[in-house]
Amino acid sequence: MGTDASHVVTAALVAGLLAGYGIAVPVGAVATYLVSLTARTSLRTGVCAALGVATADGLYALLATVGGAALAAALRPALGPLRWASALLLLALAVRGAVIAVRQYRGRRLTTRTDPAPPSPARAYLALLGITLLNPTTVIYFAALVLGTPTTDAVRPLEQGVFVAAAFLASASWQLLLAGGGALLGRVLTGRRGRLVTAVVSSGVIMGLAVRMMLPS
Repeated sequence: MGTDASHVVTAALVAGLLAGYGIAVPVGAVATYLVSLTARTSLRTGVCAALGVATADGLYALLATVGGAALAAALRPALGPLRWASALLLLALAVRGAVIAVRQYRGRRLTTRTDPAPPSPARAYLALLGITLLNPTTVIYFAALVLGTPTTDAVRPLEQGVFVAAAFLASASWQLLLAGGGALLGRVLTGRRGRLVTAVVSSGVIMGLAVRMMLPS
C-alpha cells in the first residue's frame, strides 16, 4: 500500500514538473518583458518579477486540481476578453518602456535631468503576477493534465499538493533563469546606446506578441 502511494506521489511530482516547464518554457510576451525589465533594473527586481509569474502558474495549477473541468468550462467564455485585456496591458508596458528608454537616452545627451525611479521589487512582483493571471488558458492547460491523470481518493490531497508544488518550482526555476539572463544582459549593455537599442527592440517584440494574442486563433 505504501509502495503504491509512493509511486502515485512520484508520478504527481514528475507530472507537476513537466506541467510547470511546459507552460513556462515557451518564450512569449511576458518572458520577453521579464528579461527586459531585469536588464533595465536589477537582479533583485527581476527575481521578484519572476516569482510573480511563478506564483500565478502555481495558483492556476491549484485551481485546476481543485476545480477541474467545472472551472475550466466556467473560464472559457472569458477567454476572449481576458486575452484582450492581457494584450492591451502588454502593449501599454511596451510603449511605456520604449518611451522611457528614448527619454533617458535624450535626457542624458541633452540635459542633466534625473532618470525616473525604477519599479520596486514588490511592484514588479505584483505587475507580473497580474499580467500572468490575465491568461486563463493556463488553468485550462493544467486542468486538462490533471483530469487526464487517474488518481485514487486515498492519496488525492497529497497528490494534488505535490503536483502544485512541483509546477510552481518548475515555473519559478525557469523564470529565475530568464531573470538571470536579463541581469547578465544589463551588465553587458552598460552604454546609453546599448540600453536604448535593447529597450526598443524588446518593446517591439512585446508589441508583436501582444498583437498576435489579439488575433483569432
